[in-house]
Amino acid sequence: MSDPVVKVVLVDDQELVRSGLRRILRRRDGFEIVAECADGGEVPGTLSRLGESGVDVVVMDLRMRTVDGITATRAVVESGGPPVLVLTTFDDDEMLSGALRAGAAGFLLKDSSADDLIRAVRTVAEGGSWLDPAVTGRVLDRFRSFAPVPVAAVRDGADPLTARELEVLRAMAVGRSNGEIAAELVISELTVKSHVGRIFTKLGLRDRPAAIVYAYDHGLVRPGS
Repeated sequence: MSDPVVKVVLVDDQELVRSGLRRILRRRDGFEIVAECADGGEVPGTLSRLGESGVDVVVMDLRMRTVDGITATRAVVESGGPPVLVLTTFDDDEMLSGALRAGAAGFLLKDSSADDLIRAVRTVAEGGSWLDPAVTGRVLDRFRSFAPVPVAAVRDGADPLTARELEVLRAMAVGRSNGEIAAELVISELTVKSHVGRIFTKLGLRDRPAAIVYAYDHGLVRPGS
């Protein structure tokens, strides 16, 4: 049985970029471009018009002339809309950290391969997350540079979790994959996945990027980790 068709909204103020994305995310490869927006301000109305079941993922540029991708991503997430995969150039670390705070489910460099774009869009559409390894470390450095978190916030942030779940959360927050966490803690990858699921449930988090934001906001990861 073939994979279901992924319905995509493209948001980018450059027609040339949207055209390139259209050529990669083709119907015969399991994608349907259901709408395009030339500015972040057009996104809420477009999603409202298409309805709750009309979009699986929004592919969002960060830098646009009127309403930027961070603002548009926040609007999509706060309205309970579909997951957002943001696209960026190599030097947009600050905007990427802002996009994660706004609730983006992942980010990808614009010069990534077509195969990576296809995998990223499908992964995010299916409820997963995609953090481009080429810039993830630098984005996490942005979080590490924030002001120290009060001790009470650290205690409150860790309180719902077991000691093992806290270890797993901290490992996620510094960019470890499930396989790397399993090797580091000498447990199976299936056990790691179970811990991750419980962390999401206990803390009310959507996905891995939200867990990263939570860990840094509550001081559960320190500079130099």
